[in-house]
Amino acid sequence: MVPLTMGWRHLLFENWPVDPDVVSPHVPDALELEEHDGSAWLSVVPFTNVAVRPTGVPRSFGIRLPELNLRTYVTRGGVPSVYFFSLDAQGVSSVIGARLFYHLPYYYARISLSPEDDRIRFKSRRRHPGARPACYEGTYRPSGEPFSAPDDPLGEFLVERYRFYTQAQDGSIRYTDVDHEPWTLYPAEAEIETNTLLSAHGFERPAADPVYHYSPGLDVTTSRSERA
Repeated sequence: MVPLTMGWRHLLFENWPVDPDVVSPHVPDALELEEHDGSAWLSVVPFTNVAVRPTGVPRSFGIRLPELNLRTYVTRGGVPSVYFFSLDAQGVSSVIGARLFYHLPYYYARISLSPEDDRIRFKSRRRHPGARPACYEGTYRPSGEPFSAPDDPLGEFLVERYRFYTQAQDGSIRYTDVDHEPWTLYPAEAEIETNTLLSAHGFERPAADPVYHYSPGLDVTTSRSERA
């Protein structure tokens, strides 16, 4: 279990405001659900990891790993953080390693991410043995001028978080810190044809329309997984 370095690329943040009472039963008691303008938020994030490798290893030895995650927003000890419900990824060995050594709820999926004209085409179908099926398919693109996330209250709430939490199979709460530059976001438009990720984890599709943000990405270093 070592710190990792990677790039996150072509991210769509598909964000829904929801009643906190809908989300809080799904979050461990050790974490406090965080709200923005009176709402909790659920986000589905398709993207690809690039040059994933142990920190200090040359970039040329890294691997590419398309990914899809479902998350909400929490605090513990006053630290704004992300809580992951699930992370679907393409590589079998990477999924096994993330589950064993980082205690992350990764699921094996068949995923493709490819540019199509001025859009990103993303397809994911979960193939993990014993897991509830989950599919996500659509296209997305930036649709406005870039802005710095720290300068936008909602953008800052959703993405300027440098710690994430998960619950391990033994019930313990684990966290990992991440280090990267502040996010640059774009308003985005998306055509999502299929999304069963929410229902696979016990959420009905929110009534509100999603808020979309796009980022071309940034480079990230993660710490070791620690027990909270």
